[in-house]
Amino acid sequence: MDKLIIVGPAKLSGSVRVSSSKNASLPILVASLLSTRPVTLKNLPRLRDIETMLKLLRNLGAVVTQDERGTTIDSANLSTFSATYELVKTMRASFLVLGPLLSRFGEGKVSLPGGCAIGVRAIDIHLDGLAKMGAKIELNAGHVQAKIDSDDRRLHGGEIHLSFPSVGATENLMMAATLAKGTTIIKNAAREPEVEDLGNFINFLGGKVKGAGESEVIIEGVDYLDCASSGQREYEVIPDRIEAATYIIAAAMTGSTLEVVNVISRHLDTVIAVLRDMGVNLELDEENNLVRVLPSNELKGMHVDTAPYPGFPTDVQAQLMALAMVAKTPSVITEHIFENRFMHVPELNRLGTNIFLRGNSAFISGNYKLKGAPIMCTDLRASAALVLAALVAEGRSDISRIYHLDRGYEGLDSKLKSLGVNIERAKNGL
Repeated sequence: MDKLIIVGPAKLSGSVRVSSSKNASLPILVASLLSTRPVTLKNLPRLRDIETMLKLLRNLGAVVTQDERGTTIDSANLSTFSATYELVKTMRASFLVLGPLLSRFGEGKVSLPGGCAIGVRAIDIHLDGLAKMGAKIELNAGHVQAKIDSDDRRLHGGEIHLSFPSVGATENLMMAATLAKGTTIIKNAAREPEVEDLGNFINFLGGKVKGAGESEVIIEGVDYLDCASSGQREYEVIPDRIEAATYIIAAAMTGSTLEVVNVISRHLDTVIAVLRDMGVNLELDEENNLVRVLPSNELKGMHVDTAPYPGFPTDVQAQLMALAMVAKTPSVITEHIFENRFMHVPELNRLGTNIFLRGNSAFISGNYKLKGAPIMCTDLRASAALVLAALVAEGRSDISRIYHLDRGYEGLDSKLKSLGVNIERAKNGL
């Protein structure tokens, strides 16, 4: 099992390019199941989660080919409508195949999902919405079996009000509604940029989605999807806003000058506002999709609450905590999305911090002098926080269980190395 060895403190310089969004790529890959023609996705990130999803699509019978143009998925002739536990248990996004399978084929069987142990992420919102569209759902032996009993085996449109603006539920129901009879209205929908990108992709395939990325999404069902009718066959996923935020924070922590390229800055409005309030020196070049980070005079603490988009993203909470550790004044971060998303705190404390938790809030005194130590990744974004902390720690830090990092950051170690960081990937025990 691999680990990262980082010798700090580090200073970054140069330019880093942000990869395509993992959280947008996964539902877009799933949405390819809706199409009767092959579709090519450009610049998919090379990540474990992407490989897992491609394997799942292959297991369903899709033909996946990869070349210099990109990744092409042909779902014309699926051989099964069942997603097995072995794949679904490793990645919660696998559960998204239920909506497209129901919408196109009238049935689907998906094992109950697994993934990062950061808290309860109930699937009830997904299933309640599908039931309102005419699906008959049974839970049996660890899987969800869904069917449509009508003669034409098609879902029907309806008005669905989500109890919480769940990203996954919004995406699943958008895909389910794409081939349903009539019009579906999703209220209190998730507004994340990744949801907007999924809507754009469905429209690219020939669907009729309005309002994706807003609190009300309207989907007019169509009989079939044929991307060839649009005259386009290739789609490029949006940049990864979480990866962009991670590199911006890395530069701010280390007092570095860095250009972060391939960034849609409006997707980071709340993050950028918080960073600027802390004293981070940022220049935005929206025309060229880049953010320039310059050394700051002094960083100060903040009080931040995570919230659904456009609030402060829970996926940047751990990285922000790493930044707060080197701020000159105290900070408080309150987590409102996932109840177990402070698992990085004990590991950060091993580096010389004294962060303490009370309820769903973390209190960071700031102005810590960090020392390198062996630390262990616990989930994807927590792993990024440990890497950021190691950048400013004095001496060597060995970061184990980095398979979490490989799920969501393409070439993190090679990118940091190109920026001047003393970082190596090695096998545990070395």
